[in-house]
Amino acid sequence: MFARVLAAALLAASTLAIGAASAQIYPNRPITLVVPYPPGGATDAIARIIQDSMSQSLGQQLIVENIGGAGGMIAAGRAARAAPDGYTILIHQVALAAGMTLYKNLAFDAEKDFVAVGLINTAASTLAARPTLPPNNIAELVRWMKEPGQNAKVAHAGVGSFGHLAGVLAVQEIGATATQVPYRGAGPALNDLLANVADLGSISAVQAGPLIKAGKLKAYAIIGRTRFAGLPELPTMGEVGYKKLDLDFWHMLLAPAGTPRPIIDRLNAALRHALADAKVRKTFEDGGMDLFPPDRETPEAAAALLKSELKLWGDVIRGNNISAQ
Repeated sequence: MFARVLAAALLAASTLAIGAASAQIYPNRPITLVVPYPPGGATDAIARIIQDSMSQSLGQQLIVENIGGAGGMIAAGRAARAAPDGYTILIHQVALAAGMTLYKNLAFDAEKDFVAVGLINTAASTLAARPTLPPNNIAELVRWMKEPGQNAKVAHAGVGSFGHLAGVLAVQEIGATATQVPYRGAGPALNDLLANVADLGSISAVQAGPLIKAGKLKAYAIIGRTRFAGLPELPTMGEVGYKKLDLDFWHMLLAPAGTPRPIIDRLNAALRHALADAKVRKTFEDGGMDLFPPDRETPEAAAALLKSELKLWGDVIRGNNISAQ
């Protein structure tokens, strides 16, 4: 018994020593940052905002690799299978948490096969509508949606997108009936709102803001934890009683499970360095995106958010019988 305990203790000590030694020489070559979507999208843009500053902090180039497909799940699977040495990391967003329930027979588990590095940013959405929709505020919208026989058409960017899931949750929390209408991306969904073809949609606040101010769209509330500075008159859905819609549309960095903690700490420090950079902060601010407060910049805070999001979106997807095509 004593020999087994001693052996286990020696193994644990040697593992810690190896991890510490790895961190001392890490990194000594470029690091691949896997982006789970093609170039040009929001997640790709955020990766490139932090790329240079993180590279400067790490002393090695952070190389962006775009791997699209299956709502970001193909890239996540590849990153999960990478060597846990800190040379392959992943940036992902809400779709990672939703995808674990949305897609069947995945070869990885987001919670077990990744270790969180840190949170990056959030972005607000608006509960927006066609300009001719009769309601003029959120209370009127709720009454309109609950009228007998009413069946709003909710436009979204595709099954499993944040706009889709947020729209489903909004209708569910309001207690109304609606038809979810998928489009091939956010652009076509927005176009049909502008053209009075669809009724409602969860639209990026940055994208919707100028259209709302120009009277080309209506908006009733912010889907997010805080009000959007560009549309300060709009309450959050939480403020008007729908607390489940205090949602973070987040991005975070992750590494394969088993990556030594000293390396995770090194990556987290580089991420914090980037998020403290005045140029980086201004780019996020100009894009209408909020950074997480300092007390949520830890790997533990990112892991806790991922865990809660897995449950939230898993419940929404199962409860509404949503499945990927």
